[in-house]
Amino acid sequence: MIQEIIKINSVEPEIDGGRYPVKTEIDVSLDVYANITADIPLRVWLMYKKQDNLKWERIIMKKICENKWKAKINFENIGIYEYTVEAIAVKNKNIRQTYNNTNTVIVEPKTARFSSWYEMFHRSQGKIPGKSATFKDMEERLPEIKNMGFDVLYLVPIHPIGKINRKGPNNSLIAGPNDPGSPWAVQNHKEVNPELGTLDDFRNFVKKANEIGMEIALDITFTCSPDHPYIKKHPDWFFYNTDGTLKYAENPPKKYEDVCPLNFNPKNKEKMWNEMKGIIEFWIQHGVKIFRIDNPHTKPTEFWEWLIKEIKKKYPEVIFLSEAFVYYEKLEELAKIGFSQSYSYFTWRNTKNELIEYFYKLTNSYLKYFLRVNLFTNTPDILPFYLQTGGRPAFMIRAVLAATLSSIYGIYNGFELCENTAIPGKEEYLNSEKYEYKVWDWNRPGNIKDFITKINKIRQENTALHYYDNLRFYNSTNEHIIFYGKTSKDKKNIILVAVNLDPFNTQTSRVTVPLEEWGIKSDAEYNIIDLLTDEIYKWKGRENIVILDPNKQPAHIFKLEL
Repeated sequence: MIQEIIKINSVEPEIDGGRYPVKTEIDVSLDVYANITADIPLRVWLMYKKQDNLKWERIIMKKICENKWKAKINFENIGIYEYTVEAIAVKNKNIRQTYNNTNTVIVEPKTARFSSWYEMFHRSQGKIPGKSATFKDMEERLPEIKNMGFDVLYLVPIHPIGKINRKGPNNSLIAGPNDPGSPWAVQNHKEVNPELGTLDDFRNFVKKANEIGMEIALDITFTCSPDHPYIKKHPDWFFYNTDGTLKYAENPPKKYEDVCPLNFNPKNKEKMWNEMKGIIEFWIQHGVKIFRIDNPHTKPTEFWEWLIKEIKKKYPEVIFLSEAFVYYEKLEELAKIGFSQSYSYFTWRNTKNELIEYFYKLTNSYLKYFLRVNLFTNTPDILPFYLQTGGRPAFMIRAVLAATLSSIYGIYNGFELCENTAIPGKEEYLNSEKYEYKVWDWNRPGNIKDFITKINKIRQENTALHYYDNLRFYNSTNEHIIFYGKTSKDKKNIILVAVNLDPFNTQTSRVTVPLEEWGIKSDAEYNIIDLLTDEIYKWKGRENIVILDPNKQPAHIFKLEL
């Protein structure tokens, strides 16, 4: 039988037997490997096509070792593709074998893998106490944010806010007459909050951002305030208590009395799901191509799988970020079904061993084929204890880690000011913009704007930092100093990062540089440039010393000169 002569045992990458798509980006090729056993000479092809096409493109695969073959696909366009492998006997073309699975790959824009996010809360951008900024006011800060090196500007929900059960300051249950309430208590998903302006003002804001090279990301929450029109028009789209009252949302231990969760399995599910898709399409038509999805883990996974596929069929350039602080298996599941990027537990990984264990798994396992973590240093919901207690050095440390461990990272406005006023005993901001207006001095003393600008400049100028799965950890003899690096695919750009994780004390460590990886002799002298300070150091051999004072410079970002 044919199977006894040629057997294609496996194809890599492949997620759960081809059940879920692999992800890549338009600016990189996809390396595909096939494990094939045969007792005759073979000719092997990698076959791929756009999902809706009938014709397969064919690429000859090369044998790289016993039973293993390799080829790469260079994609011409973003979109959804399929690929498989075919092997044929050289002397008898009637003996053919095709791999039993057809795999899917989602080819996304480069921004899905490499981007720097700045989360802007409109209530922080005004100049008048007790009043929100408008879109026109927010335009004034665009050049400053761009100059810091950010290319994605992410907005919290910009919709009208419900009045029933509106939250007061610091999440209090009773709001005063002038309290604005939480933006996540959405009263209409296809309108903008009148405080901010009109839809035309929003379109102009998007245009202004695009003109200076920034994309707008919009926070979408598929929940409703108790006075949302859906509740009267589609009562079966919601959940009810035994006494007939609407159920409010919960994400234990948090409770949201001003928000009602949607029932994603009503009798007219198709109509309801299409309405949710229509919300995304509405904002795409107004210039938004990136969406941060609030609490996706509290909605059915099959809904997201359907929605993302439907949107990407028509708008393949759209990027979805999953905001899911949830148990690991669920986070992985959401990434598998199509979310471009994911939140992560980076926020709570502070020690050397925690960071190494976590990121080694993310970037050096099968996860690298579909899970891209966007490392946010803080969010409107989360002010980590590390930032509360570590002062300015802690902010600098977390900025370097976020910007170099992953190719995607973000900060929430106020991080650059080292704002760390918290509710005592909680990882939450005191007097948060979630429930009230703020006026900030964006140049107040002690800010780290120049430091962040430098980090983002380093990211832009060094291609090694543009990639996600090239992270490697190297030996450091001090438990408080983590040492790692990234190398570009052509090995011409080598970045080494040493970070003091202790925000209070100077730490010294011997670090090991794996010179053999780059063809450098073990006893050779070489130069490394600290890109944060522009200082040049002459090192020799594999073992060298770093000394990091968190109050002066808590990290080195070295470029190794070949």
